[in-house]
Amino acid sequence: MFTEGQYFAPVHAEADGTVSVHLGSGHPGFADPDYRARRDALATLASTWRPGDPLPEADYTDAEHEVWRVVSEALVAKHRARACREFLDGKEALNLPIDHVPQLSEVSGWLAPLTGFGYRPAAGLVPLREFYGALDERAFWSTQYVRHHSVPLYTPEPDVLHEVVGHGNTLADPRFTALYELAGQASRRVRTPAALEAVSRVFWFTLEFGVLWEDRELKAYGAGILSSPGEIEAFRGVTLKPLEIAAMATQAYDITDYQHVLYAAESFSQVEDVVGGFWAECTDDSIATMLADAGTSYDPA
Repeated sequence: MFTEGQYFAPVHAEADGTVSVHLGSGHPGFADPDYRARRDALATLASTWRPGDPLPEADYTDAEHEVWRVVSEALVAKHRARACREFLDGKEALNLPIDHVPQLSEVSGWLAPLTGFGYRPAAGLVPLREFYGALDERAFWSTQYVRHHSVPLYTPEPDVLHEVVGHGNTLADPRFTALYELAGQASRRVRTPAALEAVSRVFWFTLEFGVLWEDRELKAYGAGILSSPGEIEAFRGVTLKPLEIAAMATQAYDITDYQHVLYAAESFSQVEDVVGGFWAECTDDSIATMLADAGTSYDPA
């Protein structure tokens, strides 16, 4: 999960070994004590996991399965109309269930023969370097909670629908996973906070919120768009800019709203060439030069 996603729900370890999730007052589940307790329980479940252990299994409720069904059904026709070919290839290969929430262990098992990727359970915030570094090991950190039932088509933070419906379908396609691995390698190569932030922002505007032209139609390939029934309808009306690394690396964005600026690639091959090429070759020095040339002195440290 991204650092930005935790502005709404920071996670804290308690003295008794449990974990508590602090929802902001604007969160849909803020005033729901049952939902808050459920979030704490799932975060605690993930926090007990250690590498080498079996992935923890969440005892999803009927209400949580229903949210998964509502969102998944809403996305069937939208994916067919708005998703790029590579995403649809991954979706067909993975064949996720529509009527219930699958366990991370199940999805990892389905992904293994396709691309070798698998999931790791996240209680909450995963530091950027750890999150991206895991991609180089073909591992993806994922939450296990389901968004609040009152607004099934919206979530202010990455939930299991985003992680599995959005990213899972891309993790099932080898052209996508080659990009994920390159992002992971880049995160391990760079050392400065500014360089890591640039790697992260490029990831945001591509594998999270990327769009491209396919047969003269604008299609989505980013998991953030393709896991959101609302975002997948809104993205065609935003400001489009050409795919350009320096612009993406310095573009501000707001996670609390639909994206208003997106970077459109001419094809998936261009994403591989431009974005994959950046992650394959970037260094602290090359990124510092790029940021200086772009006229920014941004330093997240």
